[in-house]
Amino acid sequence: MNNRSLVRALLTSVALLGAGVLMAGCNGDDISLANNAKANQPVPPKLVADIAAKDMELQSPILVRLFKQEAELEIWKQDRSGRFALLKTYPICRWSGDLGPKIKEGDRQAPEGFYSISPAQMNPQSAYYLSFNTGYPNAFDKALGRTGSQLMVHGDCSSRGCYAMTDEQIAEIYSLGRESFFGGQKSFQLQAYPFRMTPANMARHRNNPNMPFWKMIKEGNDHFEVTKQEPKVDFCEKKYVFDAAKPPNATRDPVFDASAKCPAYEIPKEVADAVREKQASDLAETARLIAKGTPVARINTGIDGGMHRVFAARVPEGNTGLSEGGDAQSLQSFSLARAPGTIPSHVNPPKVPAENRSPSENLLAGAPEQPKLAAAPAAAPAPTRVANAAPSAQDEGFFSSLARKVGIGGSADATASTPPAKPKATETKQPPAKATTPKPEAKHAASRPQLKPSVSDTPAAAAHGQVSGSAPIVSTNSFDSRFGAAK
Repeated sequence: MNNRSLVRALLTSVALLGAGVLMAGCNGDDISLANNAKANQPVPPKLVADIAAKDMELQSPILVRLFKQEAELEIWKQDRSGRFALLKTYPICRWSGDLGPKIKEGDRQAPEGFYSISPAQMNPQSAYYLSFNTGYPNAFDKALGRTGSQLMVHGDCSSRGCYAMTDEQIAEIYSLGRESFFGGQKSFQLQAYPFRMTPANMARHRNNPNMPFWKMIKEGNDHFEVTKQEPKVDFCEKKYVFDAAKPPNATRDPVFDASAKCPAYEIPKEVADAVREKQASDLAETARLIAKGTPVARINTGIDGGMHRVFAARVPEGNTGLSEGGDAQSLQSFSLARAPGTIPSHVNPPKVPAENRSPSENLLAGAPEQPKLAAAPAAAPAPTRVANAAPSAQDEGFFSSLARKVGIGGSADATASTPPAKPKATETKQPPAKATTPKPEAKHAASRPQLKPSVSDTPAAAAHGQVSGSAPIVSTNSFDSRFGAAK
């Protein structure tokens, strides 16, 4: 068994090295998957215990689902039965834009749809602690002429077209993805939705011009929910196709082209029947809610994205924007809830005009639990920070070409933040007038970037005498040790 694990690790390292070499000319990132303290953090012990309790293995495949309106990111993991089960739900700290898909470069929209995340898209040297590229645009987006690049899921709780978590959250998510790759998963699926695809939400947003697109990706959601398997995704005739298989009399699998006519295919009968039954039930319930008088969701007027209420309640003048925390939780409970990770001082909550706020949002904006910070004197604009780390001219080593496309090159859609931010070892700063050469990534243990505590295990670490901010011990089967021979 140990020999098999070693072989898998070696094969993965070769694949990652090959990806870095092939894509060295595409991006300007000095990235080393094998020598980065943040990327090598082990999965927290509490999360490992949860994995075992849910009959999963640490290295089994994962699947990620994102919901803008609810501001939640879900990690699903395959259990020993072969089906995916929900492992953990993370509140999203910040997302930008409106409900709806990304259309063009610079529109601040966070992507919606189905994307595939390979090891080459993981960026351990992100200026936003850790990140992975969503893979936007996919073949469907390209067929429609949609543009944009470097749309990420990352840390630092600051977004301009991305999904931003806290540093502690992205460290956990990154470690789960890393372990799934070592378990043999070639890529994990990212499903990004405007909201949970329930009859209630479909009724509320029935007049939204994006509804035809949302109905199309809801079909993929329904395939996943009835099978608890990652749906196979194809594209043809500028639309999504889920779980397509070759017809009984066909001699080869159908070949799909996002811009071409759909080939002959069929959906397995048991899957098609289950999806059809769910869709009929959802449509009937949606019609009932509309007939009952479910109000239409308000049109966005100047609101840029949202954030989960557990964060909004902790930020001065916090507001959830286009996000909702759910009816089951009161504002008081959100105010008292422990935020899952460190909230940077530069975080800007979405700005909602007072006339557009709901009564609960007005309460949240003025809740006594949210202390108002003293107004700071006017200062010069802070440097714009981009979600990539460009290589240093004097620091071109073996890993300088490794996964340069793993990370990200700067672009108009790369997440940025203008307020002052805390210094970070891997952060690249780019003044508005003239770009500067970033500091190279630390190469020795003494100068490794500070690791933030786990979201789940901060109290446990303190109880065992671990110094705050210290790097945890990397276990023998860790990501770092498996690459030891390559260092």
